[in-house]
Amino acid sequence: MSGVLAGFATIGMIIGVGFLLAHLNVLDATAQRVLTRTAFFVASPALMVTVLGRSDVHQLLSANLIASLGSVFVVATTYILLARLVWRRSPADTVIGTFSAAYVNAGNLGLPIAAYALGDAALIAPMLLAQLLVLQPSGLTVLDAVTHVPHPGMSRGRRLMLRVTRPLRNPLAIGSLVGLMLAITGVKLPVFLSGPLGLLGGMAVPSMLLAYGISLRLGPRPGAGEPPVQVATILALKLLVQPLVAYLIGAYVVGISGHALLAVTVIAALPTAQNVFTFAMRYGRGIVLTRDAIFFSTVLSLPVIIGITWLLS
Repeated sequence: MSGVLAGFATIGMIIGVGFLLAHLNVLDATAQRVLTRTAFFVASPALMVTVLGRSDVHQLLSANLIASLGSVFVVATTYILLARLVWRRSPADTVIGTFSAAYVNAGNLGLPIAAYALGDAALIAPMLLAQLLVLQPSGLTVLDAVTHVPHPGMSRGRRLMLRVTRPLRNPLAIGSLVGLMLAITGVKLPVFLSGPLGLLGGMAVPSMLLAYGISLRLGPRPGAGEPPVQVATILALKLLVQPLVAYLIGAYVVGISGHALLAVTVIAALPTAQNVFTFAMRYGRGIVLTRDAIFFSTVLSLPVIIGITWLLS
């Protein structure tokens, strides 16, 4: 349990630093954009190469992957139907809301929880794979398609080529694919590549958290600016539905039990990831919705995770 508390405390302190720097006028909205762009285009792709590249491919392709994928699919589908048919949100807003409801904080919070609370950092790998190679590329492809308008003079063939190759030109998708190939092949990067990638990847989480802290100070207070029912729905999907689905699939579909079932359920109950805020900033969509989802899911996930651990231990 100390690992869970330590993970939450670390996140809170760095967010607090970003809030304080914005309050003291050391960092402003321009700094926030620089931090998010750096995280999106440089640091996060490097982090994906290093994290996935050193993962055990057998752990990646375990039964936990099916439970993780199933929980992501059910939550994402539910939110998409609500957002498009009931709330009439735009496609871009729907993607960001889907990320907020289904994209768990598997990096800076999931890794320490898996390592210290669950006893094995590799337990986070299936959820990372589900997000980085399925949820993230598909969502970013939609965002690229609906937020980029081709030049009026561009030929139809050129427009088609740009649309088809968008997933291959997204820096996060590229980093994830490279990391997966390294894990599958067992290739180890030479030091002159792994060293710089490790340093750049180390910037990703602090950059996201600092930018998020700045947004808490400069933007509207949490809970203001988005319909409460939509934020509450995201929180219910993220903290209740997703872990429940992961548990049911794990226990009754793929036959996971014991510590492995506890791990897949706890990981599905992690709060919304900070890099979803980076996506929202990068594409200029759903910024306040994402910020509120991250804030409230992070606060509320601690008692949820403690409760799951108590019930399944």
